[in-house]
Amino acid sequence: MKIALPKGRIAEEVLEIFKKIFNEDFIFENRKLIMKKNNFTFLNVRNWDVATYVEKQAADIGVVGADVITELDSDVLELLDLGLGKCRVSVAGIKNDNNYKNKTRIKVASKLTNIAKTYFSKKGIPTEIIKLNGSIELAPLVGLSDVIVDIVQTGGTLKENGMEEKEIIMHSSARLIANKNSFILKKEEILALTKKIEDAINGA
Repeated sequence: MKIALPKGRIAEEVLEIFKKIFNEDFIFENRKLIMKKNNFTFLNVRNWDVATYVEKQAADIGVVGADVITELDSDVLELLDLGLGKCRVSVAGIKNDNNYKNKTRIKVASKLTNIAKTYFSKKGIPTEIIKLNGSIELAPLVGLSDVIVDIVQTGGTLKENGMEEKEIIMHSSARLIANKNSFILKKEEILALTKKIEDAINGA
């Protein structure tokens, strides 16, 4: 079975779960992107690419944030909330400045352009979405946008830059996902592994 994992802390935490289940070390050595062990092939890919690997069946299952699944509108099966990497997708802006609520059209900077577009569209608020890939907090500070839509964990970065959360759009955490065809072909195998992961998380 091929399993796509996001690079970084979440991958390490998921491999710790596998260590717990199989009582063996699961570690990507050096800078290797593929690890084969116990009939599993683990792929170490960018967080934003996990859902694509799974959707296109380059991996049978994977671990990715709910925010990424929503943003990409990924056609995958969601099997389990792992409870890892908890965060929020929020509207944020300059502290104590709520003028954006009075505007007939607002400028929103975000990497999560689809989530931002959908959120304001449902509220019936005309928006200009500005796609940014990093340092998104900077946008309102220099007048590029009225607000931003971004991932918030502790809110520390916002506070340091004189900003605050205005509205929470969604809560997110890492999810175990499966390719739809793989799930049909390997249903018993996938469900058995899902149960083992769930038990390991719950300390069973």
